[in-house]
Amino acid sequence: MNEYSLFVLLLLLGAFALETLAELLNLRALSPEPPRDCEDIYDPAEYRRSQEYTRVRTRFGFVASVFDLAILVGFWFAGGFELLDSLVRGWGNGPIVSGLFFITILALGKFLLSIPFSCYRTFVIEEQYGFNRSTVRTFVTDLLKTVFLSLLLGGALLALVLALFQYGGPGAWLYCWLATSLFLLVIQYIAPTWIMPWFNRFTPLADGELRTAILDYARQVNFSLANIFVMDGSRRSSKSNAFFTGFGRNRRIALFDTLIKNHTVKELVAVLAHEIGHYKKKHILQSMVLAILHAGILFFLLSLFLSRDELFAAFFVSRPSVYTGLVFFSLLFGPVELLLTPLLNKLSRVNEFAADRFAAKTLGGEKDLISALKKLSGQNLANLTPAPFYVMLHYSHPPLRQRLQALSRAGASLGEES
Repeated sequence: MNEYSLFVLLLLLGAFALETLAELLNLRALSPEPPRDCEDIYDPAEYRRSQEYTRVRTRFGFVASVFDLAILVGFWFAGGFELLDSLVRGWGNGPIVSGLFFITILALGKFLLSIPFSCYRTFVIEEQYGFNRSTVRTFVTDLLKTVFLSLLLGGALLALVLALFQYGGPGAWLYCWLATSLFLLVIQYIAPTWIMPWFNRFTPLADGELRTAILDYARQVNFSLANIFVMDGSRRSSKSNAFFTGFGRNRRIALFDTLIKNHTVKELVAVLAHEIGHYKKKHILQSMVLAILHAGILFFLLSLFLSRDELFAAFFVSRPSVYTGLVFFSLLFGPVELLLTPLLNKLSRVNEFAADRFAAKTLGGEKDLISALKKLSGQNLANLTPAPFYVMLHYSHPPLRQRLQALSRAGASLGEES
């Protein structure tokens, strides 16, 4: 074990300890009684059920994390990376094909080991709390589709990255950055019409009161909206959501059928107003720019570590290569990224507050959005009292009570202006 081995091991254990601390604090923050400003979200029995849901998911997540860490460390110190590298090299292919085999085998191994946990999460935990609507056939089909798309799209990008680092010289990281940026833009463009329909059915929202109300609101805020779709979210879960995706002519807003079923027209327009707020405030563009910058930083750092023989020795690999270096760098940098997550989550929460304010302002009040958010939280058994440290690490959206308080202030401000 060299210094790199010790450093990576400490990073992995430190990240695990940090996650565990956040989970423990979150469990301790559970309150036996609902906050006074949220008493209308749950009846007493449902509130207790929401807390138990949080506990069950947390304990299960801890078991899954321990298993993942044990498998990784065991494979590492048993010389698994060296054995696998020797195996794929023995097949007599060049560095690109060997790299594809090496990374694909690792990814498939991790994927297969995760399936029992996914099954338990879906068919035991989510079933127990009344959320699961997925059949075994749907579950298996989703897994196969995910593997196929990962091999097709991810494999193509991976082959290009390996080739560029193998033959691109000192500027390889820059070429990879440009290629990955283009890939991200293309995926963002084609996902709504080519990828997402593989998993869900998107039906144009039928004419009627809801469609008229949404289009009237869109015209009011000068938002061109031709595509409003209903997604069959109930095919897999009873949980509700709405989202905005794509750009240009392919942009679309999708409402889960469960959302439409459980909310009034005014509440649904408020939810859409929030999503449109993200677009108007350029949050989607901001996220894309950050993803591209993030990719550039990663490729630059990768280019520095690929020349460090100590990195390969840390994982007991005797013959350095681009593909093993890519895997080892991801293991090295993964825990470090945990330190960046709070900053990105903070930015995301700020954007959510901004989208809420946009909705309240353009709707002339906050009441419908508040009502929609309360219903969503109750239907999804949301935890009303998450620990601040857990929020910092895991919440891309503000906790419900903070959103409600911010919306109330926005409503009061609108009242003063009028």
